Amino acid sequence: MEKIRIQKYFTDCGVLSRRAAEAEIAAGRVQVNGTTATVGQKIDPDIDVITYLGKHVRPLPPADHVTVMLHKPAGFVTTTADEEGRPCVTALVEDLGVRVYPVGRLDMFSTGLLLLTNDGELANLLTHPRHHLPKVYHVTVGGEITERQLKRLSSPMVIDDYRIRPVKVNVLRGWEHQTELEMTLYEGRNRQIRKMCDTVGLRVLSLKRVAMGPLVLGHLPEGKYRKLAPTEVEALKNLALRQKGTASEAPARVKIRIPKPPRTNDKED
Repeated sequence: MEKIRIQKYFTDCGVLSRRAAEAEIAAGRVQVNGTTATVGQKIDPDIDVITYLGKHVRPLPPADHVTVMLHKPAGFVTTTADEEGRPCVTALVEDLGVRVYPVGRLDMFSTGLLLLTNDGELANLLTHPRHHLPKVYHVTVGGEITERQLKRLSSPMVIDDYRIRPVKVNVLRGWEHQTELEMTLYEGRNRQIRKMCDTVGLRVLSLKRVAMGPLVLGHLPEGKYRKLAPTEVEALKNLALRQKGTASEAPARVKIRIPKPPRTNDKED
């Protein structure tokens, strides 16, 4: 078998996320053939013996894979442990009975669809930068939106010295002092939407992920989760593979018609 980096092996086995594995390796808690491992070390899973906290790390059989869709509330960080003691999303799935870790990230103040899994193949597919799985967000911003701001949001933009892929932007509705946008992304740069809006002078009031590939958050209550069916997991994997390198580099077309707030009758009866 081809050698792989040891932190990837941990995700493949559904034991730790890549970031968590790197931290545990750096702390000296992982051994390869009885010798303390190093971050980035390559191993052959068919030959090498990997232990973590004294236990042999082995891949999970497919029958033991579990993937859930969580409606993440605000105030939770997308990690398995937090040095600052902030609540982690894994606390919301403790009654699941198996250890799962987040796929990708939603910042602490964002809400919506978040996947957690112990399926390393799925996690690697969905987080690999070559697999451009579309993610849809509903974003409420303060104030009114100009046509110029909308065009800039959907045009080529540089965030943190990185040229981001074009983003599709639609106006869903507008009312006094607020506007709700729908934004579709094909990548997940750190706090990308918030930084984009800040660049064009818009203040984000709320941000919610409502869809990821074929999955839709729907009416799942905030703070609750549901297990994905095998057909849903397979659809995610197939779409990620089909989307490899297919995201258009051309600016996405943007709808610039801004809905007017509904009329109200201020007269007394």
